Amino acid sequence: MDTTRLMAPLEGMTGREPSGKMTDSAYLSMRRNILDNVWPAGHQATEAEIAASLEMSRTPVREALMRLQQEGLLRVMPRHGMRVLPVSPSDMAQIYQILTSLEATAAELVAARGLSAAQLGPLRAATDAMDGALREDDLTGWAAADEQFHACLLDLCGNAYLRDVVLNFWDRAHRARMVTLRLRPKPVHSTQEHIELVAALEAGDAVRAGRVQRAHRERAGAELLNLLKRLGLNVL
Repeated sequence: MDTTRLMAPLEGMTGREPSGKMTDSAYLSMRRNILDNVWPAGHQATEAEIAASLEMSRTPVREALMRLQQEGLLRVMPRHGMRVLPVSPSDMAQIYQILTSLEATAAELVAARGLSAAQLGPLRAATDAMDGALREDDLTGWAAADEQFHACLLDLCGNAYLRDVVLNFWDRAHRARMVTLRLRPKPVHSTQEHIELVAALEAGDAVRAGRVQRAHRERAGAELLNLLKRLGLNVL
C-alpha cells in the first residue's frame, strides 16, 4: 500500500475539534487530493492510514469517505478502505454535455437579471486575471482565474440548485483539465470567449450570453476530448 501519497495533517487540527468540523476538514483535504491528482485513479488507502495521516480518529474519516463516495469520486471498500474512481473519456463527454447545457442556462439567467457593472465586476476581474496570466505564460494562474470566473457566474445566476449541480460536475472534470492543461494550445480563444460573455451580460442580452457560453463549452469540450483520444488516455 502506497502511504506516501497520503496528505499531511491539517493545521490546527486537534482531537478536541467538533466532529462535524473534523469531518469537513477530512472531506476537503481528501477531495482536493483527488481533484488535483495527488491521489490518481486507482489509488487506494485504508481508513486507518488516512486517519493517522490527519491525526484524527477514524469516525470523521469514515463520514468524509461516504460523502466522497456519494459524489462519485471514490468507492468505499469494506475492510479495505477506499479506491479513487477513474474518469474515462466517455465520462468526460457526458459531463461536458451537462456543463454545456446548464452553464448556458446560467449565463442566460445572469443576463436576464439586469445586474449592474459593479455586481458583474468579479467576472470582469477574472477575465483581466486570465489575460494577465496568459501574458506571463502562467497557466496555473490562468486555470485558477478560469475557475473563479465560472464560480462567480454560477453564484450570480440566482439558482442555487443549478449552481450546486454544475459545480459537482465541474469538479469531476477538474482532473482532466489539470492533466491536459499544459498539453493543450495556449487558451487565448477561451479567454476571448469569456470576455465576449461578460460583454453580453453587461448588455443584458440573455440570448447572446447563452449562445456565447454554449459555443465556448462545446469548443472546449471537443478540444479536450480530441486531446485525450490523441494521447491515448483512457482513464484519468
